Amino acid sequence: MPRPGRSGAYEDPAAALAAAADLLAVLHARGQDGVEPAVSPSQLRALLAVEGAEGGNLRTLGDVLGSRPPSVTRLCDRLEAMGLLTRSPHPSRRREVEVRLTPQGRALLDERRAIRVRELSAVLGRMAPEAVQALVAGLEAFREASAGSYPTDGPVDGPPPPGDAGPSDAPAPAPVPDSA
Repeated sequence: MPRPGRSGAYEDPAAALAAAADLLAVLHARGQDGVEPAVSPSQLRALLAVEGAEGGNLRTLGDVLGSRPPSVTRLCDRLEAMGLLTRSPHPSRRREVEVRLTPQGRALLDERRAIRVRELSAVLGRMAPEAVQALVAGLEAFREASAGSYPTDGPVDGPPPPGDAGPSDAPAPAPVPDSA
């Protein structure tokens, strides 16, 4: 519901964010089309978590994913069979298993990011530069406000948004793992 005097603005900022999240989900899904091997959202989330904590153990991966050990083991079995990650004994703690991306797993994440950035850039290119700057500022504030509320062991998914001036004096907000 638009506010009087505000063109297209939602009465409830959470509703506006939810509507934007729905659109982002559609654009995000386009980053999955045509990428081989096809991976499920939970498999993608696991790959992103492994990327963010390269050499971590299965327990850490389970904590990041919010999954129980048997589920994490089965997930890793599938990803290893697809050639996307490897598990190996920890060099100094023989009861632990390290999890690492393979070159194929890293390439899959890079390809998905490139497609996603292309899709997002097309939309951002249709926006006024000041609107892009306002969006980036709002997203940075949102990330800062959400820091500590969600697991933060994953990488930032993709390069900085267009129009981002790069590093600033302010501390970078903690990244939230991608879910799909």
